[in-house]
Amino acid sequence: EAKGKRRNPLHDFKKTGELMLIKVNKTLEVKTKLLNTTEQCAKRCSRNKGLSFTCKAFAYDRVTKRCHWLSFNSLTNGVRKKQDHAFDLYEKKDYVRNCIIGKGADYKGTISVTKSGIQCQAWNSMIPHEH
Repeated sequence: EAKGKRRNPLHDFKKTGELMLIKVNKTLEVKTKLLNTTEQCAKRCSRNKGLSFTCKAFAYDRVTKRCHWLSFNSLTNGVRKKQDHAFDLYEKKDYVRNCIIGKGADYKGTISVTKSGIQCQAWNSMIPHEH
């Protein structure tokens, strides 16, 4: 990347406007803090800075300038979506994309079958093929 230019931390997130996630499962974690920009929220989520969980998404309240870091995303069981005009939802692309980039070493998505419907081999298995 060019000298002096910083990568925008929001590039790692998929934005859905006017949406908030509500946890039905009480074991899922959320942490909130006042922050001025979505970029600051994204940076903290990406680094898991000050969080006791792996941040998979955050919701930014545009009215109160409050960031809500989430240990879950829209694909997590025990979560429901809620239309809310004050919020924008930002989900880490690694956790919501359904395609493999490169060799798939960092893939955290939900696809577990091939295009033809065959169950994928588990990462920790050497059967039927070696990695």
